[in-house]
Amino acid sequence: MTALKVFKDSGGFTDFFPPEDDYKNNKALLEKVPNLDTFNDEGGIFSQVVKTSLGNTLKVLHPLVIIDEGHKAYSEGARETIRNFNPSLIVELSATPPTNSNKLVEISGIELNDEEMIKLDIHIINKTSVDWKNTMLASHEKREELEKIARKYEQNTGQYIRPINLIQVERTGKDQRASGMIHAEDVKEFLIKKCAIPEEHIAIKSSEKDDIEGINLLDPSCPVRYIITKQALQEGWDCPFAYILTILTNPSSQLSITQLVGRILRQPFARKTKITELDESYVFCFKQKAVDLVKNIKTGLESEGLGDIAGRVTLDGGDDAGGLNLTTREIQYRDKFKKFSGKIYLPKFVIQERDSWRDINFEVDILGAINWNDVDLSDLKTIELVKSKDVEQELVYGFSQDKEKLIEEHERKTRKGSLEINEVFLTRHVIDIIPNPWIAYEIGSKALQMFFKKYDKEIVSFNFVYIIEEIKKILLKERDRLSELVFRGLIKKGKMKFFLLVEKGGALPSRIKIRSNKKLVRNDNSDIQMSLFDYVPEEQLNELEKAVALYLDDQEKLLWWYRNLSRIDYSIQGWKKNKIYPDFIAAKVKDGSKNMYGSVHVIETKGIHLKNEDTEYKQDVFKLCNDLGTSKPWAELFKDFADQDFQFNVIFEDEWKSRLNKIF
Repeated sequence: MTALKVFKDSGGFTDFFPPEDDYKNNKALLEKVPNLDTFNDEGGIFSQVVKTSLGNTLKVLHPLVIIDEGHKAYSEGARETIRNFNPSLIVELSATPPTNSNKLVEISGIELNDEEMIKLDIHIINKTSVDWKNTMLASHEKREELEKIARKYEQNTGQYIRPINLIQVERTGKDQRASGMIHAEDVKEFLIKKCAIPEEHIAIKSSEKDDIEGINLLDPSCPVRYIITKQALQEGWDCPFAYILTILTNPSSQLSITQLVGRILRQPFARKTKITELDESYVFCFKQKAVDLVKNIKTGLESEGLGDIAGRVTLDGGDDAGGLNLTTREIQYRDKFKKFSGKIYLPKFVIQERDSWRDINFEVDILGAINWNDVDLSDLKTIELVKSKDVEQELVYGFSQDKEKLIEEHERKTRKGSLEINEVFLTRHVIDIIPNPWIAYEIGSKALQMFFKKYDKEIVSFNFVYIIEEIKKILLKERDRLSELVFRGLIKKGKMKFFLLVEKGGALPSRIKIRSNKKLVRNDNSDIQMSLFDYVPEEQLNELEKAVALYLDDQEKLLWWYRNLSRIDYSIQGWKKNKIYPDFIAAKVKDGSKNMYGSVHVIETKGIHLKNEDTEYKQDVFKLCNDLGTSKPWAELFKDFADQDFQFNVIFEDEWKSRLNKIF
């Protein structure tokens, strides 16, 4: 500790200490304050001289020590450090003081509420829908309602309030969007496309992206109304305009509302508005259990102390693959494969444009060519609507007069959860399927009329969210059907081909950057030898993919194999929106040669449980690729592929070894 600058001798504090040559007064000061740092050891030849340091100055002054987050300073090391400053008094500020602390002042939640500092009651709206978007939609509508009330309040009082919706998601990292979890960008996209929220009204707060840094959220010119986070705002963040907490995390997650509930409790301007809606707070939850909700709310209030818990720091996991601190590294071809650098081309679907060819664009070439008049909505006739059913529950909680209970239930409500029937609102929900808003509106209205022929307005209103989801399912199915017709029609007319677009450059890069701490090795812990790149990150392979990779590496007739990176490397654009990124690309040696191509195999692996509609689509696309590839010799396309053959394979978990044996 004495190595710290605070204990270094400095000329700025000489007035607090005797001169260095005044040995008598130095000795007297040490007798009075024995733990001062000195030059020369006690009992040595030379007399001890007190250092003129800031640390010694504090010890001499016997300071009043005030510790924020005092509950964190109870380790023996921390207590010894504090005592070493010779404090005259130690005052701790803490929302969760230890049981052995001497509480001089204790402020309860009831007192805070009486002083109009916090928003109570707390309304917990538990949506039982299986779709998180319904929860998001409900909290969005509540925020809109609160803003209308706040504007009216401002007109009457001149006091500005802009209600903010704080949204907790499961993922925020830029490389985690395809993880199947609810991602910050998914929520942002939903708010923009489905709720017509301007992008500047939405902010993301995470370890890697901070849209609210340096922004005064209380400024009337600030546009932010939605803040999306995972855990970053647990770091003592405070904004009295935060009224709504929307929890979209998995119900089994321990990161529920325990940490974030305190973020929405502070009352703007520490004064009640006398308008009930603006004096209370709201929590919207996705598939949570009521008993767990109350438990987590109580835990959150206890841990927060209804104060600003600056010390409860939990960094957002970002894009580091489940919290691992992965190393970024650049990898390149193995030395024996460098001769192939920049020369590995793979076929793709290309579209004719004047006298040249370009990559197919789904939105322009496929989606834009669909005749939406051919959409078949007949499946809507089979959908049955229910007449009445409670779909959501609202629990109202406030402070209990009994301090041991902390909070208690004040009211319990159930609602039918109906929405106003609005064709424009329906259009917003289907516009990502049908890009033309006029056509989307027309088809949406037509679909609603089919329900009005069977049911009255009240039943349709109650089932409006369900109806929207069913319409979307049918439109997605129809979009895929019509897209395939357009796709195959372009091939039949010769406007689209499947071949090597060499002038665009190599499909596989010569160098790539990856994030990994663990490379793939064989089962005996020896290095793999036949991968195109000299390092294969194990984190990027599941168990099936790992088994296939190691098996490929051991094949005698293999030239090289490559782990194709999703969303980065080689892809095939079919008639559906999302591109197909196969798992592996493996080159087989040419008969009679050990270092020349014979055939190239594009391989997609699938577990048994993944034999679904998406897999069938990939099989259909791969079959088309194989059919088109055999219809035109590669030698006509590019001389380096004169004897080369491309084969596209979807291989399942229960057959992969026999399929690979047949290939190699």
